[in-house]
Amino acid sequence: MDTFSELAVLQTKVQRDSAYSKNYAEMLELVNELNERLRLAAEQGEQRHVDRHLQRGQLLARDRVELLLDEDSPFFELCPLAGWGRDRMTLGGSVVAGIGLVWYLSFSSPFAWIYVFPFTWNLYNHHHGLLYYNYISGVECMITANVPTMHGGSSNEVSVSKAARINAIAWENRLPLIQLIQTGGARLDQQSQVYHPGGAQFRHLAERSKAGLPTCSVVFGSSTAGGAYSPGMSDYVIMVKNQAQVFLGGPPLVQMATGEVTDAETAYALLCISIIKGVSDQLAQDEHDAIRKAREFVANLNWSKQGKLPSRHLSPIVEEPLYDIDELLGIVPANLRILFDANEVIARLVDGSRFTAFKPLYGPNLVTGWAYIHCIPVGILANNNVLFTQESNKATQFIQLCNMKNTPLLFLHNITGFMVGKKYEEEGIIKAGARFINAVSNSQVPAISIVMGASYGAGNYAMCGRAYNPRFLFSWPNSRCSVMGPEQLSGVMDFIMREAASRMNKAVDEKAAEARRNMIRAVVEEESDVYWTSSRLLDDGIIDPRMTRTIVGFCLSVIYNTDVRGGNLYGVSRM
Repeated sequence: MDTFSELAVLQTKVQRDSAYSKNYAEMLELVNELNERLRLAAEQGEQRHVDRHLQRGQLLARDRVELLLDEDSPFFELCPLAGWGRDRMTLGGSVVAGIGLVWYLSFSSPFAWIYVFPFTWNLYNHHHGLLYYNYISGVECMITANVPTMHGGSSNEVSVSKAARINAIAWENRLPLIQLIQTGGARLDQQSQVYHPGGAQFRHLAERSKAGLPTCSVVFGSSTAGGAYSPGMSDYVIMVKNQAQVFLGGPPLVQMATGEVTDAETAYALLCISIIKGVSDQLAQDEHDAIRKAREFVANLNWSKQGKLPSRHLSPIVEEPLYDIDELLGIVPANLRILFDANEVIARLVDGSRFTAFKPLYGPNLVTGWAYIHCIPVGILANNNVLFTQESNKATQFIQLCNMKNTPLLFLHNITGFMVGKKYEEEGIIKAGARFINAVSNSQVPAISIVMGASYGAGNYAMCGRAYNPRFLFSWPNSRCSVMGPEQLSGVMDFIMREAASRMNKAVDEKAAEARRNMIRAVVEEESDVYWTSSRLLDDGIIDPRMTRTIVGFCLSVIYNTDVRGGNLYGVSRM
């Protein structure tokens, strides 16, 4: 008997009324804005630089990625809006990064020029409800590609921060790494921001090699300084004939450091000698040949997941949710002050809309329970409102149970924080909240976080925000994250100012106080905005809510590259 079919089905209460229509229109506008910004982020520099690159017979960065991937593989782009709106930054850090499936496919096949979907927002359009690619033959790889048509592919401050996050994802999820390199090294006008933290990238390559995580670098063009160390510290290096130029110091630096006058052609001649000396493992005839050789490298890894996928997933017959995921736009309001039922979201994310609730009548502001997403079991914690003592106690026990069952966790944020006030302090809200955060901190099973509304204060911590190391964290375009909402924070600051003035027997300048409140409110509005936080890599990307099921399913598959196993949660906590 299929026990899954016996799980309770969530019943929707959604009414397609005027409130639903208003929510849908406002959320659709936010999604359209997101898609436009992702389109801008996918541009690869000024047209004149693109034209010059193509005239040299070279492929663009995103075309290189497309050719590397398996036929019909989704390319799950990560952190595409890193650097959005920041001064002196290059959007995306002059690098494309994401996860895709790579295996050996001869370029003589009729599928040599395959179309894959290079942006996360296209995953929904073309893979809605489908996650049926072959987990056994395809190898999930982290792929990075310098964008040489943007500042020569040079690294800026955003590049370093993005690389650190990408490296962490590849490390935690045991992903082979393929680097498509063509870079001028560090941007010298940002040397202090790049040089000091940027060295960690090379340490990371050395640690990967020691841990048995393979790295393959394909050098397509000039690669200077750090661009030379990256292939130099990789397990396998492929260089393109007549294009790859790897310098520790390019001609200008050589002349400034030693007085020696050289040029790129001389450097290339030295490169040919270095290839003979074994610096490169393969010399490709052209870029297509280099990509083919990279696919051969993956094919010969004999790579397999360490984690054992649940038995239901090995021959998946995925039961789609009973309710249209498109309805999420009408269920979840753009206005964070309007409440919505997290059960309605869960019903549109999980297989068959089937959900086994845990303690549904106790601490009802936190929905907890078990379900399957693309046949992979998951424990879900979703906010319905502020957290009280009961919600905190329930969450702690639920996380313990998921660790006992070796079940990954999915956190769905819409939380203003823990309840405050004399009554709740006397009930021990601090102790209960500490136990909740202790459980999240010490949980051993992987977690995925989706910020689908507000994520404020210690509620963000309890719901496994960025500081608590979820394997992946994504935001919906209506979401906000900060210590508290703009009105609350400006009000608290105003109250503190008035208390201080009262103690010193000073009169309050109401005009100045109002200006100060407005200024604080504006700052918090800006810094809690989802594009501000995504720009600073406080999430791994902003996503269309309708993509959530597909993206979570993809992430769950990636997570199983490691052994998914729970552990003891007990540290010091206020019992």
